[in-house]
Amino acid sequence: MDAFVLPQRVPVLIAGGGPVGLTCAALLASYGVDSLVVEADPSFCTGSRAICISRRSLEILAWAGAEAAMRARSLPWTGGRSYWRDQEVLHFQMPHEPAQRFAPMVNIQQFYVERFVDEALDRRRAQVAWSHRVTSVRQDGEGVEVGISGPAGEATVRAGWLLACDGGRSTVREQLGLALQGTQYEGRYVIADIEQKTQRPVERLAWFDPPSNPGSTLLMHRQPDDVWRIDYQLRDGEDAQAALEASSIVPRIQSHLDMIGEREPWRMLWSSMYNAKCLTLPDYRQGRVLFAGDAAHLVPIFGVRGLNSGLDDAGNLAWKLAAVLQGRADVGLLDTYTAERLHATHENLAYGAKSTEFMAPPDFAFTLMRDAVLRLSLDEPRVRTLVNPRQSAPIAYTGSPLNGPEEGRWTSDLAAPGRPAPEALLRGPQGDFHLTQSFGRGFVGLVFGEAGETARVEEVPGFGLVHLPEGADALGQARQRYGVGPGREALVVVRPDGYVFGRWDRVDLEAARAELRQRGVQA
Repeated sequence: MDAFVLPQRVPVLIAGGGPVGLTCAALLASYGVDSLVVEADPSFCTGSRAICISRRSLEILAWAGAEAAMRARSLPWTGGRSYWRDQEVLHFQMPHEPAQRFAPMVNIQQFYVERFVDEALDRRRAQVAWSHRVTSVRQDGEGVEVGISGPAGEATVRAGWLLACDGGRSTVREQLGLALQGTQYEGRYVIADIEQKTQRPVERLAWFDPPSNPGSTLLMHRQPDDVWRIDYQLRDGEDAQAALEASSIVPRIQSHLDMIGEREPWRMLWSSMYNAKCLTLPDYRQGRVLFAGDAAHLVPIFGVRGLNSGLDDAGNLAWKLAAVLQGRADVGLLDTYTAERLHATHENLAYGAKSTEFMAPPDFAFTLMRDAVLRLSLDEPRVRTLVNPRQSAPIAYTGSPLNGPEEGRWTSDLAAPGRPAPEALLRGPQGDFHLTQSFGRGFVGLVFGEAGETARVEEVPGFGLVHLPEGADALGQARQRYGVGPGREALVVVRPDGYVFGRWDRVDLEAARAELRQRGVQA
């Protein structure tokens, strides 16, 4: 096979070919922007790694072209159970309904996500250089000189912009002399994939101080291919290297499988170790270098905010960078990337820290309080909500400088500016469809107040319009969730990343265009 030939110049160079970097490339390609992805590994990752993909992330992956493959392979779930020792103390359910386009969460190994996005890449726009490593970064006011080492030797590529998606040990971050700030927890978890057939439903399972592994916390998730992902906490003082030996892992997993009655034969596939970190850069833009995913922030696994927040970074950044490159926005639009995604990181870190302190108490006082909650949860339903780690959810960009106006009176705040645009099931000329299927390609105007029985989609300068007569609102969701009273006219403008820009109590596209221009954006 011929060696990959690096181009001399590219509009965008993406360091890191994991799910975040590949999704950035796919989204940029969908907006007509060329990119080069540079990945040190020869192919997709090994082991399950990130496994829980949220509804919001599924929308973003659908924009990247991976919806069909994700649906075919992933395992949907809606809730989970927690146990103290061998007694159930919580059975939780995430908000969901049959009319939703996606489940609240699916389980799928990270290497599948990477493969499906890679397969969906438009190779005319996005190239991936496997087995190539970024070695140096030098930027000026016009671009970035990126040194790259690969099978053919050393080379330099000139990029207009560099996206650092190269993970928690980011070379780009190191080259720029930047360091993550925050807290690192002492608790360590062994994470392991095993292959075993089971008939159990797909749900999140957690045990605190289980008889199978006293003094530990243990998590289980079913994955595709008859794979269990099992995470268990190491006790204080245990040797990390010894803990990853099969002689240590196998008896602990066998003990737990025996306890829960899983008798089928099993085999180890992969193992690693993890400890929780609440870390972030203070600014995700450094000149012409932009940071996303683990290169920008490290979030605890509890509540599954790591990869999901990275995919949200990609969704937020891609349309803004494309608009700047294509002359449809001032370069200052990229500053709203940090404003919005750093706010989201702070919320994710706050929830992640609470979950970590419950799952792996950092000291005796936390352990005492945690065990008291678990003991009370056996008989007191009101205490059980304290056991539930709040799962990853889209963050509202409260106070974002990009938020537009909210003119008029509205019956709901669900679609206020800066919030994720809600889902709705609509009647169309070809049958029912989901409103979110209209997002992800440009600015969308939702037009309320017309007569009719079916939704109508049209393109006008700067906007894709979705006309939503009351008769097309199959379950009455659109008007209710967007806060539009019966019989009223309204215009709601949704950004390319599926967030509400602004809403007006009249259909006035010129007013929307003017508000966007004030923020340096051409619709």
